[in-house]
Amino acid sequence: MAVQHESPYVVHVFVCTNDRGGERKSCADDGSLPVKEALKRAVDEKGWKGKVRVSASGCMGLCTTGPNVMIYPQKVLFSGVSPDDFESIVSAVERFVADS
Repeated sequence: MAVQHESPYVVHVFVCTNDRGGERKSCADDGSLPVKEALKRAVDEKGWKGKVRVSASGCMGLCTTGPNVMIYPQKVLFSGVSPDDFESIVSAVERFVADS
């Protein structure tokens, strides 16, 4: 039987890495993997381990506006993300961590 717990993370960042192999647009087409890796490095560098989790996600159903990064439980969605947007996402996460 499943046991329900509260999430141990203040912020959970989901980066869509869905790859449709060129059949249709997908978040992986436009560099979502480098964004995910940069966010993971930022978590390490800022000492947020245990507070912030960065995870790859499958399709969020929003690939036409992707790459997409979703932040929970704050319900924030970044669309059309490129590696250049990395700092904006980190700044948002930093505000959420500071507010916790």
